[in-house]
Amino acid sequence: MVTEGDFRGKKVLITGAGGGLGAAFIETFAKRGADLVLCDRSADLLASSRWPAYVFDLLDEASIRDTAELILAGQGVPDVIVNNAGWTRAETMSALTFDNIDAEIRLNLTGVAAFTNVMLREMTKRGSGAVVFISSVNSLAHFGNPAYAAAKAGINAFSRAVAVEHGRKGIRSNVVCPGSIRTPAWAHRLARDPAVMDHLKRIYPLERIVEAEEVAEAVAFLASDRASGITGTVLPVDGGLTAGCLPFIDDVLGGT
Repeated sequence: MVTEGDFRGKKVLITGAGGGLGAAFIETFAKRGADLVLCDRSADLLASSRWPAYVFDLLDEASIRDTAELILAGQGVPDVIVNNAGWTRAETMSALTFDNIDAEIRLNLTGVAAFTNVMLREMTKRGSGAVVFISSVNSLAHFGNPAYAAAKAGINAFSRAVAVEHGRKGIRSNVVCPGSIRTPAWAHRLARDPAVMDHLKRIYPLERIVEAEEVAEAVAFLASDRASGITGTVLPVDGGLTAGCLPFIDDVLGGT
């Protein structure tokens, strides 16, 4: 577990801070002494925050650029960036259209990369910083959401580019790939099938999905000085989902 005080005196910028996973990141980093800067697409989602909050749209180039510059001018250069913002609704190939493919790639890859690049220009001048991207197990194997998955696979590649090109300038970049997490993002699936979480347990070797706090612990570790030699990695936090196919063991081989 990450220890108290790991981030005392450090500025941690969190995007997608208004969501369920964002809330876990806020709690985890705040407990460890960080000064937070929060970002989301909705002012309402950040209204109750005691931390500096900024609203921008990852689908809007000017909004990305202008907000990044506002953050740098008002809060200074972050020590850590947690790129958490993302969204998907096109769940299978049959749901894809030109417009939603374009939107999901722009939101989950293009906008994230553009925002990060503005911040990196200043972080590299200072000579230090850590970036953690929230990707998905969908970027490692196919579990649906094809346009989102393609974008998140791009994030994995972009993070490696940051790690390789900026490592000598003091920047570390890593990726965390969560499996299914019980957050409000699952509300539409639960509305369609209230038993969907029980179905999920069968395919996870731990026989449960991960908690948002478990993802936050992995992110905090990679962002901390205790991971000072780790960069360019892609870490699944997925209850063993990407390790293998448990239903194959149970249904084809007869169980263990």
